[in-house]
Amino acid sequence: MSVAVVLKGYPRLSETFIAQEIYTLEREGIELQLVSLRHPTDPHTHPIHSKIQSPVNYLPEYLYQEPLRVWHSWRIARQFAGYHRARQIWLADLRRDPSVNRIRRFGQSLVLAAELSEKTKHLYAHFLHTPASVTRYAATIRHLPWSFSAHAKDIWTTPKWEKTEKLADCTWAITCTENGYQHLAALANECVHLHRLYHGLDGDLFSDPGPVASDRDGSDPDFPVRILSVGRAVPKKGFDVLLRALAQLPGEIHWQWRHVGGGEQLHSLKTIAGEFGLAERIQWLGPLPSEQILYWYRDSDLFVLPSRITSSGDRDGLPNVLMEAASQRLASISCALPGIQEFIETEHQGLLVPADDATLLSGAIRRAVTHPALRRQLGLAALRRLRQDFDHASNIKPLLVLLSAASKSR
Repeated sequence: MSVAVVLKGYPRLSETFIAQEIYTLEREGIELQLVSLRHPTDPHTHPIHSKIQSPVNYLPEYLYQEPLRVWHSWRIARQFAGYHRARQIWLADLRRDPSVNRIRRFGQSLVLAAELSEKTKHLYAHFLHTPASVTRYAATIRHLPWSFSAHAKDIWTTPKWEKTEKLADCTWAITCTENGYQHLAALANECVHLHRLYHGLDGDLFSDPGPVASDRDGSDPDFPVRILSVGRAVPKKGFDVLLRALAQLPGEIHWQWRHVGGGEQLHSLKTIAGEFGLAERIQWLGPLPSEQILYWYRDSDLFVLPSRITSSGDRDGLPNVLMEAASQRLASISCALPGIQEFIETEHQGLLVPADDATLLSGAIRRAVTHPALRRQLGLAALRRLRQDFDHASNIKPLLVLLSAASKSR
């Protein structure tokens, strides 16, 4: 008896929380089949990916690339009793979303349904948008229960009608912040079992906080305060705001910023940094595996993640990087978004400022840079909060119960 886990792409450097979950499920004895809608594009993988043993089935990323596979799968899928119902659901979705992507989702679901192991008892999708659509169609074809885990962008950019119908159709659903839970609960009918489960952080992967924070205060040009950010260079991360904030710091304060991550905005961010005259103070480290990122956490004095809500509604939930920084007693500055506030209370586990406000962000950075005792206080408090309420081993237990029950229910 096994569970098929449907992912948008695998493996991905930016989705350590998914790899962490899969690895734990494996260790707990749940047999998994990983199904990915896209092939990997990152230049590295995390060490945890090499520990995961579950097989991966890559569906056709674009249907025209594997037409015979899609055609053969259609011939198999249409023989299942649930095929016509799945086609009806898809056509209703297509009328409201007449896109090529919607057609691709159904084609991928045909392949998933046709190639699914006979041992599969449950389908479980990460992300409420595309992966959940493919999962829903395939589960309907094979007459199997399905569920999903919703995170951030997928919650806030998916149309209301689609969220409502998926919530009504799934066996159960989980989401990783209280803010996301409240939003989805307002759309769910009485039959759906919706749960709020924080991902948390695996202490085995991010152990040993390292030495006590340094006494650097920005006054010595030979010992600048080392500021770190980890995250893709995309609009919702707000790194353009951080550059404006850094440009506002007084000249007598000495700092260095390191950025870890890839992303579509890297080139434009480097251009902005050059225009502000900041290029010599910045290291662009690119996407890195977790063991190298851990080194940079330990070699830094301050962590900054200036997240924002974009015009499309895209936003962070509770970024794992804030918990990773906390695991190393690294003080954080971020923005007062609902998901982030579930982990950080400003002035207690970190400093929070309004999103998109470069001036207030600059003031918070200046305060943290020039007060090493404050950084130590915030870093220690964040570590205590992490260990008390965001331990991965404790937070994943309800999911283990749900998946164990699902794998034995049919």
